[in-house]
Amino acid sequence: MLDAMKVKRAMEYRELIDVLMSDKHFADVVLYQGNVINVLTREIYQADLAIKGNYILMVGDAEKLIGPDTIVVDVKGKYLSPGFIDSHMHFESSMLTITEFSRLSIPSGTTTLVADPHEIGNALGPIGMKAMAEEASVVPNHVHLVVPALTPDCPGLETAGYDVTSKDMAEILNYPNVIGIGELQGFSNAKHVYRNTPEVITDLLASTIYARSIGKIVDGNAPELFGNELAAHIISTAGECSCHETTTKEECVEKLRQGVYVFMREGSTQRNMAECIRAVTEEGLDSRRCILATDDMVAEDLEKLGHMNEIVKRTIDEGVNPVEAIQMVTINPATYFGLKDRGILAPGNLADIAVISDLNEMKVEAVFLEGKLVASQGQLLIDLPKYTYPDNVKNSVKCKPITEEDLKISVNGSEATVRCIGLIPDQNLSESLELRVKAQQGVAQPDVKQDALQIVCVERYGRNGSIGKAFVQGFGLQQGAFAESVAHDTHNIMAVGTNLKDMVAAINHVIEIGGGIAVAKSGRIIEDLRLPVGGLITDELTGPEVSRKIVALENTVKDQLGCKVHAPFMHLSFLALSTSPKWKITDQGLIDVNNFEILPPVVE
Repeated sequence: MLDAMKVKRAMEYRELIDVLMSDKHFADVVLYQGNVINVLTREIYQADLAIKGNYILMVGDAEKLIGPDTIVVDVKGKYLSPGFIDSHMHFESSMLTITEFSRLSIPSGTTTLVADPHEIGNALGPIGMKAMAEEASVVPNHVHLVVPALTPDCPGLETAGYDVTSKDMAEILNYPNVIGIGELQGFSNAKHVYRNTPEVITDLLASTIYARSIGKIVDGNAPELFGNELAAHIISTAGECSCHETTTKEECVEKLRQGVYVFMREGSTQRNMAECIRAVTEEGLDSRRCILATDDMVAEDLEKLGHMNEIVKRTIDEGVNPVEAIQMVTINPATYFGLKDRGILAPGNLADIAVISDLNEMKVEAVFLEGKLVASQGQLLIDLPKYTYPDNVKNSVKCKPITEEDLKISVNGSEATVRCIGLIPDQNLSESLELRVKAQQGVAQPDVKQDALQIVCVERYGRNGSIGKAFVQGFGLQQGAFAESVAHDTHNIMAVGTNLKDMVAAINHVIEIGGGIAVAKSGRIIEDLRLPVGGLITDELTGPEVSRKIVALENTVKDQLGCKVHAPFMHLSFLALSTSPKWKITDQGLIDVNNFEILPPVVE
């Protein structure tokens, strides 16, 4: 028996057939004489595109489908593309709600988002993911979620707010708008997970095989994996595998040859597309399994640069044919995710269309979403409904205020060799360094001259009160400190600074405001931003307001503290990513990712 949704679709399709086959019914909209981008045949040719209701009627000569009430839009000289798909992203990284992210994203042609609520899942578990799944139901664009099968990613090396395992899959995989399991970071470091926590593999397989059994997808996560380790990771997904952590041409070639869908990441601080695309431009590999994704974007970039249109432009700039680049944000991801009603301009598909005035610059002039004009000249034309997050996803910061004593790194003597994380701009990989610093009264001191700053990670959920301590090089601060409750992926409180007084002030302010960002100088707070939803997202500001606020925060860190790296808050947050080589920091300490162990901050 057909359910209500299928009956509705059957009736809508019958109406489409009536328009096409009779002379009494007509199209609602005809985009007249545009340059159609055919991602099936990799062609561009002139044709009309007729729309009825939510769907594409036909692509071709639509003269006979134009009636007295048909809206005819002359798009001569312009290009018609399927709406763009971002195949892997996190709303939490933008610090925006789904609604506010959509406000900034839709006008640039992105009509489908596949988001991983891994961040709020680590912080709050099922209640956070459920709230996000519910918000996805109220926005006009298509938002699908792929949920974590494991939090934290490295049990024993970090503390999350909630421990997700296979026991949670039957519940969260059946939330609305959830289409599968997200990035399998729990088996990213394949060799050491197999040796040290093999029970994780068994639990992940229970989750992935269950997901496949109910028709869900499973995303992989395989940084720097080759040979046996890559094969083991692919098998752990129990089906077609993806990876958005590919950073070199050699990796991309290997993964494509092994059947992996490579999500070539190009976000605000992690930019790997130019290296990955060399597998296509230099080695001539087929690009059908190459997909563009952002992973993490800040609000300012969405507002000023655009979304997937900007990533496509960068791909074209690397020497890729424009239609081939557009395939990477349309038909390729639609094929991977099984989104059969999107990704191509063809009869019966949803009329999600980007009207492009300049193909090489990817300037999107108008956007149709399910047949309705929703954006023009970069401006959203529709109102977005308001979603109110429930109280149970707020007040996630439960730790007590800290003192300078809590952050001290004790040493013997007047100098010490310390282990130092080396920040790599625009990557979530890091270096492993050893530096010589001075000590005062048995405490290792930051050294701004060699950019050796102290970095800490404070457990914020009230589960154990642990604090990880080490040094970091790459931020270039000359004074002050900043802290945030955004720290991939367990999202404890991260802080970096030139002195303990300012670090304590920043951390305690983040605790006081219930999560967010704080910048301190001379012992006082000079700028802050509340992030009440899981300590990750603000529901108090619009997208443009968040964009302006983050710019103000970044300018403060740059101008008053001397920071030399762009997007400093996102860069800091990724230094807690315990699945990404080489050294990272969690609440448990300095993590040697490659060897799956906790290192002391001081070299004995």
